[in-house]
Amino acid sequence: MKWSYFVLLFFSLSLDVDAQFKDILNKAKNSVSSLGKNDGDIGAGLKEALNNGIESAVTQLSAENGYLGSPYKILIPEDAQKVINKVKMIPGFQDIETKLIHQMNSAAEIAAKKATPIFVNAIKQMSFQDAKSILTGPDNAATSYLDKTSRKPLYDEFLPVIQNSLDEVNARTYWKSVVDAYNTIPFVKKMNPALDDHVNNKALDGLFSLIAVKEKGIRTDVNQRTSDLLKKVFGS
Repeated sequence: MKWSYFVLLFFSLSLDVDAQFKDILNKAKNSVSSLGKNDGDIGAGLKEALNNGIESAVTQLSAENGYLGSPYKILIPEDAQKVINKVKMIPGFQDIETKLIHQMNSAAEIAAKKATPIFVNAIKQMSFQDAKSILTGPDNAATSYLDKTSRKPLYDEFLPVIQNSLDEVNARTYWKSVVDAYNTIPFVKKMNPALDDHVNNKALDGLFSLIAVKEKGIRTDVNQRTSDLLKKVFGS
């Protein structure tokens, strides 16, 4: 958004505009008029940008090896790593770390396929006031808003999907056998680190990160504004 538009938004709220700003205000009005954006355009444009980002992130991460072969690859949580470091010395568990990483990422890829409607529902709650603040914010402002307002409900709705996905690739059963083997080792402190929370949060982190990449692209790269609405709202 142009600086002139921001000036208009700020000074139009004041009932007593100083004389020295009248000329700036008139220029801002002319600029906004030439842009032809209205309240509906701004809100719809931001929602379209987020929807595009979600679609891109879900498509990429839900593909085979979408997480595993990306910068958002889910690694072993710290507590689980302590267990693995001990158990991998036991015959039959030498390749445990590789296997578990593959299972966790496969679970996230399966779950990502079901993420879109959860994200879309969150976007529908965005108000026009939210949209105005986001449009003048940094390159990841829309994604940050979505993370801040929707992380908890997304986590709650996504967790059963993650759990089912982990079970689909036999990850939780396999991990239980690893923990049981660890807890039989003499003199170790008994542990039971869960995978569900870790995989859920890392899966969401990856989705939000890719949405942020797409949002920045729409803001900064005209070639990524694939509709007249996106060109209109972000073109200034």
